[in-house]
This record gives sequence, structure tokens and C-alpha cells, in this order.
Amino acid sequence: METAIARHGSPEVNDSLIHRGTNQSGMRDHNERLVLSLVRQHGSLAKSDIARMTGLSAQTVSVIMRELEEESLLLRQAPLRGKIGQPSIPMALNPEGAFFIGLKIGRRSAELVLIDFLGNVRSMLQHSYRYPAPRETVDFVSNGMRQMRSALTPAQDKRIAGLGIAMPFELWNWADTAGAPRDVMDEWRHRDIRADIQAQCDFPVYLQNDATSACGAELVFGQAGAARDFVYFYIGAFAGGGIVLNGRLFGGPTGNAGALGSMPVPGPDGKPTQLIDVASIAMLEKALNARGVEASHLWTSPEDWGEIGPELDDWIASASRALAYAIVAASSVIDFEAAVIDGWMPKAVRRRLVDAIIAAIATIDGEGLKLPAVREGTVGIHARALGGASLPLSERFLIGSTTISRSA
Repeated sequence: METAIARHGSPEVNDSLIHRGTNQSGMRDHNERLVLSLVRQHGSLAKSDIARMTGLSAQTVSVIMRELEEESLLLRQAPLRGKIGQPSIPMALNPEGAFFIGLKIGRRSAELVLIDFLGNVRSMLQHSYRYPAPRETVDFVSNGMRQMRSALTPAQDKRIAGLGIAMPFELWNWADTAGAPRDVMDEWRHRDIRADIQAQCDFPVYLQNDATSACGAELVFGQAGAARDFVYFYIGAFAGGGIVLNGRLFGGPTGNAGALGSMPVPGPDGKPTQLIDVASIAMLEKALNARGVEASHLWTSPEDWGEIGPELDDWIASASRALAYAIVAASSVIDFEAAVIDGWMPKAVRRRLVDAIIAAIATIDGEGLKLPAVREGTVGIHARALGGASLPLSERFLIGSTTISRSA
């Protein structure tokens, strides 16, 4: 399993990455988020590094870092001795500084994950089903949280800073595609799942589209490198995605920006169809079922699908062509630096899919466009659950919080 980790890098700063702080009173929260964001990005930083990156005075940085250390959010590292002057003392994130819970509600399974302040997975539970039902989901969360929290010390439990839910918007519209009874799926229309879960929590609960949340996990925990603008595709039971602009997750006014699953692409017959109808793993499941092959392992064993046969080859061929057109189309709007592909699939399949997308893009007329580099995601199969956990982390501790819904 690819677990989430904090991004590490050099204290050397590219001017395009610099965030400016403010020395004015009343902006301490912004500056604290700024410091925590930079330390997360670089792994560890000394006060002098942060002052240089942000333009904050040395005194302001010193006060902020002392307070963050007193709050157990930062830890002192071993002093670094230079040739002259006093040794500098780098500060790093304290893994025990805060904990976050992420919930992914998918079409075929639900996941509950507990991560620490670095993004390391402390506990994970999974529940597979034929289709999601609200009452069953709430019971899974209740029992799962009870189990996870019982393994924490009282001090750790007090540091749970929030729970984030990653789920498809308007889930009730997927009854036919998910093969679910319409009356069960209609329950989602009339239930406020966030409020149901909030009633069981003494910390805030947040909600975001599942594919957008996965994009957020790549941004916060992944190895995005220097890319500040990228388009992201998560291929699960259904294909979806998200957009990162200027190093921030962009959700738009309704949180549904980057609804890439709905993007028109050429279908098998050459007629326009939606990306979701070609590139989704549900299409692979449908092809296997048509041959009489039981395909539940696609959902229960994402690390290893075993030998599938020609259906996998056909799916990769059609999905890669559709994704290639989606990437080129997206590039006509924004000149993304990268197109990131991740999903609920084995690493070897993801690699084959990315290679096929690169080959397919080469056959498309991209004149007048600056096409992005296509690469694999680095968070992996659990990106949606980890993205859910990143919602309270981003909202409460980082610069550039995502466009999300929060319960009162």
C-alpha cells in the first residue's frame, strides 16, 4: 500500500513558490498556517529560512515558531552548525501534533482512515458492498471510529482535529449504473450524511466530492514536485478528477469544478460520450461480467487483480484514448504543467494506463497547445480516503484551504 507522507525538499526557494507573510497584527492565524505549510513542504526549516521565504521579520517568525512548539505542533531537530555564527535549529512537524479521520464513500466500498499530522496512516478499515446505503454507512463509521479511538491515548484522542467525508455528489443519480435499488439510492437524496456523522463527533466534519478529495491528497501528501498547476484524474468505479491551480485545490463556487468524469470524449463508435462511460473501472467490470467472469476482486483486491485477460487490454486501450482526449481538451483551457493519473488499481495497471495515454496523446492534433507531462499519481489506491482526512488538515492548518462544506 502506498501510504501518505509529508513532502520533503530543499530549503532553496524558487521565487514562484514564495508565500508572503504579513507583520501586521491580527494576521497570526494566516502566518501560523504559512509556517506550517512551508515546514510541511520542505520537511524541516530553520527560523532564518522561513524569514527569508516569507518576508516576515525574524522576531515575528521566532514568536510564531515558539508558540507552535508550545502547542506541540513543531519539534526541534538537531542543530546544524555552519562555518560561522550560531548553529541553526531546524523545526519539523510533530507527528503527534494532530490527528485526522477520513471517510471515503464509494460506489462499491467505504474506507475509514486515521492519519497523524505528517499524513502517516495510523489505522484503516474497509467495508465492501454491492451498493452504498446511508444507514449501513453511518453504522460503519460509528463502529470504526469507536475502534480507532480506543487505540489512542487520551492525549492523542483530544488532538483529533476533524473528519473529512469524500463522496460522490448526487450519489442518488448513480442507481442504474451502480446496479442499486432506486429506493435505497434515493435515501441519499433526503439524508444529510454529514449531519448524521457530526452528531457522533466532538470535532468538525467536512464534506467534499470524492475525486476532488483524491486530488487534494495528491496535493498535500503526494510527491507533486514543482508542479503548481495540474489536472488530476482518479479512476475508480467511476472516473473523476480535480484541478490544482497555483498550488491550491480549485473547487469553484459549488465545489464541483474539475468534474472531469462528465467531460465529453469520443466513444467507441466515434460519437461523443462522457469520460465516465469509457474510462471507469465499472466498464471493465461490465465486460468481465458479460463473459461470465465474477469481478468482485476488482473492488476487494485493488493491489492485485491477477490475470484478467483480453478485457483488461481492451479497457486500457479505450480508457487511455478517452483520457488522452480529456487531457488535450483541458489543456486548451489552462496550460497545466502535469496531468496526474491515479486510481483504484494495481500499480502495474496504472503504469500501463499512463504509458497508453502518452502514446494516445501523440496521435492527437495538439497544434497551438502546450501539453502537460503525463505521470502517475503518488498516493495510490487510498487517495480518496486520505483526501477526506486532508480536508480538516487543510482547513485548519494550511494555506489555501479547499472549497468544502463544513457542518455547523
